[in-house]
Amino acid sequence: MKKIIILIFVLFTFNAFAIDKSTTFTNEIFVEAQKAGKTVVINSWNKSCGTCAMQTKVLQEAEKDFIDILFLSFEQTKYKEIAKFLDINFWTTIVVYKNNEQIAKAIGLVDKDKIYNLIKKGI
Repeated sequence: MKKIIILIFVLFTFNAFAIDKSTTFTNEIFVEAQKAGKTVVINSWNKSCGTCAMQTKVLQEAEKDFIDILFLSFEQTKYKEIAKFLDINFWTTIVVYKNNEQIAKAIGLVDKDKIYNLIKKGI
């Protein structure tokens, strides 16, 4: 049993590094998008988080499916000032904004349908 748990941990850890994650959030981009009336989806992640990697995969797919929505992300532990500005306290947080208003927020979602439903609240 111990070997299985270690194997699962190792697989999720390597999975977290397999995804290309980068910080794309800036205050300027966010403010301009809000002024323009765009829906903005923000993803908070951590480089060693397996759940974050799973979310990132789904959000990368969503970027292709929701072309009129701006997707921004940031590394939670590295950019604490962004987390404070957006009132995001946890990795794996997805927040949807529209017209300077937070429309939806969820923590730890990895199911594609649930993430897509969250995004659709901003449309």
